[in-house]
Amino acid sequence: MKAYQIKIELQNSDPLIWRRVIMPAGATFNRLHDVIQNVFNFKSGYPYEPYHLFEFDLSADNIRVINDEEAYQQHQYYKKNRKEIEEKMKNTPPEFAKFNQAHLENLSTVIRKPTGIKIDEYIEKYGEIKYIYNYGDDWRILVILEEIVEDYHYGYPTLIDGAETAPPEDVGGLPGYYQFLKVYHNPNHPEYEEVRAWAKEQYFREYDAELINERLKAIKYKKTEWDKLR
Repeated sequence: MKAYQIKIELQNSDPLIWRRVIMPAGATFNRLHDVIQNVFNFKSGYPYEPYHLFEFDLSADNIRVINDEEAYQQHQYYKKNRKEIEEKMKNTPPEFAKFNQAHLENLSTVIRKPTGIKIDEYIEKYGEIKYIYNYGDDWRILVILEEIVEDYHYGYPTLIDGAETAPPEDVGGLPGYYQFLKVYHNPNHPEYEEVRAWAKEQYFREYDAELINERLKAIKYKKTEWDKLR
């Protein structure tokens, strides 16, 4: 079975938080999202329900792959009413020209749902793909293609290497995460017990390759009923 060996890096983390995974070819971007969520400490991947917005940047092809239904519907409306929208913008005062141009460029960017587009063409062509998760915490993750594997024998992804513990959900980005770690590992800190309890609620765990691989085995590539709704 054809597969991709990818390295997943949490950008700007120091030391670098990263995972190396082999995943079967033919996966949708939604399944790549599931893999990223499960190799880190995030909660928005299979089998959990959606937790935050995310997107993959395919700007070289004028595409955003995103789970934002509102953005998708806006693009669909633009496609159906493009001439009318563009004509209306031409008739607005000159001082709005720059705004209108930027707005048109945004509307004309193709919005694809992650369940409806596969990674193969893009990961092989680009070599690396940018992924953004949770616009509040602004996690920026780089997915790097390291190798195309032709003889992979499993129908699910496998973690083969990695380093450092990943942050929990809603910790406040990297600055919040580093502050969290100071308290989490300091029993003498006055907020130690509170932070430990919160971390448990967020399913925060130290890096554990065996546990991650148990989770990854659950990621099937056939669409579930939940996939069809996303």
